Amino acid sequence: MRIHRRTALVPALTLLPALAAAQAPTRTDAEVDRRARDMEARVVAWRRDIHQHPELGNREFRTSKLVAEHLQKLGLEVKTGVAHTGVVGILRGGKPGPVVALRADMDALPVAEEVDLPFKSTVRATYNGQEVGVMHACGHDNHVAILMGVAEILAGMRSQLQGTVKFVFQPAEEGAPAGEEGGAGLMLEEGAFDNPRVDAVFGLHVFPFEVGKVVYRAGGLMASGDTYRVVIRGRQTHGALPWNGIDPITISSQVISNLQSIVSRTVDLTLTPAIVTVGYIRGGVRVNIIPDSVEFGGTIRAFDEATRDSILARFRRIVTATATANGATAEIRMERGTPVTWNDPALTEQMVPSLRRALGASQVEMGRQTTTSEDFSLFQKAAPGLFVFLGITPKGADPATVAPNHSPRFYADEGALVPGMKTLSTLAIDYLAMHAGKPKM
Repeated sequence: MRIHRRTALVPALTLLPALAAAQAPTRTDAEVDRRARDMEARVVAWRRDIHQHPELGNREFRTSKLVAEHLQKLGLEVKTGVAHTGVVGILRGGKPGPVVALRADMDALPVAEEVDLPFKSTVRATYNGQEVGVMHACGHDNHVAILMGVAEILAGMRSQLQGTVKFVFQPAEEGAPAGEEGGAGLMLEEGAFDNPRVDAVFGLHVFPFEVGKVVYRAGGLMASGDTYRVVIRGRQTHGALPWNGIDPITISSQVISNLQSIVSRTVDLTLTPAIVTVGYIRGGVRVNIIPDSVEFGGTIRAFDEATRDSILARFRRIVTATATANGATAEIRMERGTPVTWNDPALTEQMVPSLRRALGASQVEMGRQTTTSEDFSLFQKAAPGLFVFLGITPKGADPATVAPNHSPRFYADEGALVPGMKTLSTLAIDYLAMHAGKPKM
């Protein structure tokens, strides 16, 4: 169980002068704003180019080449081929200080685009043995273009930086192809956060909120994502002679029904939500044959590691006990996926005022948890991190009804690109300034 320290309340009137000063834009904010607006046309062009030429996980060859060449032109130290196609750029500031990482994911999805754009993707590729359309249906094209712009902004302000910035362009956030490794975990294994060691990491993800708005939450923002496959093995028999066999269909239905009690009866939903979903079930070939086995699988989501561990343990007990009680056996294959995307509470509290100051208080909101998952969470295991959502829904459209991420009709308003650049630039600059001169823990 995580226990978070409560901070003492200070009378509101004593905070007003400091709060007003903290939220007044600074000269540095004005420079970041100017540079971001100067970069807008180029960032839009990069985004459209990447959108029109999407690449699946571990196959981001063209995208990584574009990124690496840009970082090299800026004079950064550049390492390519990290976790297959990842790129890491190092910008050393004019003054000594801590190290901050900024991350963008580069991979697209096996989705055929249905949005009628001049730069619509018509790319086809092979994914796990199937021919598929390829689309940036999760908006990673925006992430890459934004971080390329941020790299140029901060390179132009190098003399003012009180530390080092690492630009981490990550492949395979959506998962590596079958039989391959990839993503954030492999980048960490191959030293992306070492030499120099990262002290804090920031990232963003486009999401259906009003265009340009930044949405944050301390603690669990996005869920852990675990998957499972269960095979219930009984004994095959004639459908008219069920007593001569052990019926895995009936037993599987009992197991699936019993699994629903995990969330409804063992998770304190006043504290945290959780999900246990069965996504498919397969068994049998004829109406008059009770089969030998039934297979089903699905996903499990949670917002803190204690709840996650408890659900996984209860899942195994329920499946095994229900099968055994009916004379069957159960084979469980659990794949522990991405952890909870956990925004460090102290870091979040420290950095949100910077976002409000740079973007405007009305453009920064605390949001709800979302049951989607993100392997940025693995970076947060290596260093304190803050991950935020960047709104891309056009003004006047209802975020609740627009096509969501992963839809073939997903659409991102490019009005979010400048706020995205300002968000990551401000987080990097302010974090370095706040922690310059402090001893490393």
